[in-house]
Amino acid sequence: MADKEKRKGFFSRLFEGLGKTRDNMTEKVDTLVRETRKIDDDFYDELEDILILSDCGMKATMSMMDELKAQVKAKGVTDTATARDMLKEIMVKEMDIPRPPLRWPMVMLIVGVNGVGKTTTIGKLALRFQAIGRKVMLVAGDTFRAAAAEQLTIWAQRARVPIVKHGEGADPAAVVYDAIQSAKANDVDLLLVDTAGRLHNKKNLMDELEKMRRVIDRDYPEADVRCILVLDATTGQNGLAQAKAFKEVCEVGGIILTKLDGTAKGGIALAIRQELAVPVWYIGVGEGIDDLQPFDARDFIDALFGEGANGTEA
Repeated sequence: MADKEKRKGFFSRLFEGLGKTRDNMTEKVDTLVRETRKIDDDFYDELEDILILSDCGMKATMSMMDELKAQVKAKGVTDTATARDMLKEIMVKEMDIPRPPLRWPMVMLIVGVNGVGKTTTIGKLALRFQAIGRKVMLVAGDTFRAAAAEQLTIWAQRARVPIVKHGEGADPAAVVYDAIQSAKANDVDLLLVDTAGRLHNKKNLMDELEKMRRVIDRDYPEADVRCILVLDATTGQNGLAQAKAFKEVCEVGGIILTKLDGTAKGGIALAIRQELAVPVWYIGVGEGIDDLQPFDARDFIDALFGEGANGTEA
């Protein structure tokens, strides 16, 4: 019962957090459906414009529109309301790429440009995994930015988990090496590694990440290693460009999308999925500790379309 209430509580926050996107996208879709009597080229054109302006991206939009047109034709659908429901199911299918099962011990290399909420996200992940009984350790691998280690230390104290850090300008791979030794000695399940966000200097960033990965592969071969990219949803298409750039320098295995409550263009989640072929692992819809939750495609699209978790009005 408690889990059900907890899930219901997060869905309510998700519903509220997607309010701006719902106003910008779904309300416009619903208006179009109400005011259009037949499915024709004008209907499709307007629907396409709404999706693109909601930052769904050209590739995702065209893919979804092609699928919608094919289904409408195959089923002989003439009702715009039915076409709207079909679009919703296409979106769920588009987004429903489950994250791979978590294996322990695990190392998460958390990447992303400065300002996307990377440090806060690491802290929330630490609390989340600690709450399910996992031993967590933070690793201050961003030795370039002056305040990075201090900010991460605050989260380590808040989550009551250990942190491994060196001085400013230290070799990030050396920090990771020390963290691995400590993790082995203390049976730690998860290392959350903060990394530098210097995307403007991709060569240096690539070298740092590759060096850290070599240390992990050599000294911690039993660990499952995942490179997780944190993106700020409010940056829209610029965030998508960041994601593409990071994918060039590391093997991005999952996305954490933060600040969805602050944007009217939450369609960026669809664009990311289509453009990068990478699953969204977690989403953040607020500043609270519990506002970072595993991504669920059905819940996300239900909330986006103004419906409850069981197809009821939220």
